[in-house]
Amino acid sequence: MPPLFVRYCLARKERIILLVNPRKMSSAIKDSICILSYTSEHYNFFRQLNYDWITRYFHVEEADHHALDDPDQYILGKGGFIFMATYQHEIVGTCALIKTGPFVFELAKMAVSEKVQGKGIGYALGMACIEQARAAGAKKVELLSNTILQPAIYLYKKLGFTEVPLPVTEYERANIKMELAIGNWQ
Repeated sequence: MPPLFVRYCLARKERIILLVNPRKMSSAIKDSICILSYTSEHYNFFRQLNYDWITRYFHVEEADHHALDDPDQYILGKGGFIFMATYQHEIVGTCALIKTGPFVFELAKMAVSEKVQGKGIGYALGMACIEQARAAGAKKVELLSNTILQPAIYLYKKLGFTEVPLPVTEYERANIKMELAIGNWQ
């Protein structure tokens, strides 16, 4: 797993987590991707990026409305986290960790603007979430997805997730569940 390091986004002078291995990314991309912790100023971006992504492939479900319309209560208020990604100083992606148990988080609400897909932004968001889950004492990170989203499934495998049996879920669109064990937990 690439090392995580903290640096400052010079354009914004904000403390950010940049989670890509600097030796594996071109300097143009490395210097342009910033992962920021969510603040209330990001609400409209978080909501719109996700609604755009969901409606591109599926339809918005009741569970989506809960998380996207009130992330402070549904995600942050339950011990979760949200990250925002900037590319060339523009917010272009987001991902959340929803706490589902004492040592378990769900990787959810990952969305990257279509115009910047393929630049490593989803990977950077995923790594930020994994490292945050680890720092919060998680033993496992889970996610639900759909197999028609082949680039997403590839990304999750690259992040270390493996497929597990799909339980009954509140999402109609979910047809695959994946998990990542963290640390020595089995």
